[in-house]
Amino acid sequence: MQVTDWSDFQAFLAVARTGQLARAGRMMGMDATTIARRLRRLEGQMGATLFEQTREGQILTLAGEKLLAVVEQMAMASSELESANSPSGPTGSVRISVSEGFGSWVVARHLGGFAARYPGLTVDLVASSGFLSPSRREADIAVLLSRPKTGPLIARKLSNYALRLYASPTYLAGRKPILAPTDLRQGHQLIGYVPELIYAPELNYLGDIDASLAATLRSTSILAQHSMLISHAGVGVLPCFIGDADPLLVRVLPAHVITRSFWLVTHKDTHGLQRIRATIDWLSEIVKLDARLFAGV
Repeated sequence: MQVTDWSDFQAFLAVARTGQLARAGRMMGMDATTIARRLRRLEGQMGATLFEQTREGQILTLAGEKLLAVVEQMAMASSELESANSPSGPTGSVRISVSEGFGSWVVARHLGGFAARYPGLTVDLVASSGFLSPSRREADIAVLLSRPKTGPLIARKLSNYALRLYASPTYLAGRKPILAPTDLRQGHQLIGYVPELIYAPELNYLGDIDASLAATLRSTSILAQHSMLISHAGVGVLPCFIGDADPLLVRVLPAHVITRSFWLVTHKDTHGLQRIRATIDWLSEIVKLDARLFAGV
């Protein structure tokens, strides 16, 4: 049966992406009751139940999954047509999932310039411990710590980046000098991640310095670890784009450098969209602008 009201499809898409009526309502700027009414109308026109109600929210039925594939293509076509006709360039929204440190210390600093360049875009910067998945359409673009091995994805290396040990001069003053990794084993407080809560093996930094080292002040947040370091609490590993950018910290064991990589990942179905391409190009630009910090030179 033909459905003529595009707003019903938009409500369906918002619920499919967020998993909850209330979240979908906030995304679309309306209340959950209106979203629910539009869903009921769409289900009546389609002659099928599109979502199952659970304690956590709405889960797509088989009919809903089939409709989602069609509606996503419609939404992409609509966005591309709108962008093509916009004098200000790409329009619509882009959700970027990045690690907490990279998002807060690098991406966020440049977002103002990106917004000025593309005023028609709305940007969601999800900078947290853990990543949203482009393959499940949770994010349009993800900057991951390793190249994904499966899924309908396109991935390329965004940049290598260096990490080093850091501490504050106040912490180091009066303590045993750190001339080798073995000096960290006694008389020093080590800061790092909570081992069982590390969401990616690439975050096991201390083991790259010395396999016997273990943090005693631990957090799942790299920003919290940074706060401990500048508060003179101990010694810890930070990406150089954080540690070298902060004048309150100095390098410890400067000859020891850890190298990791960022991978730029998109869904193959959306990779070529104008708004996605523009954002990918911009992310590559800002990494080049901060190349010396990334390399830790």
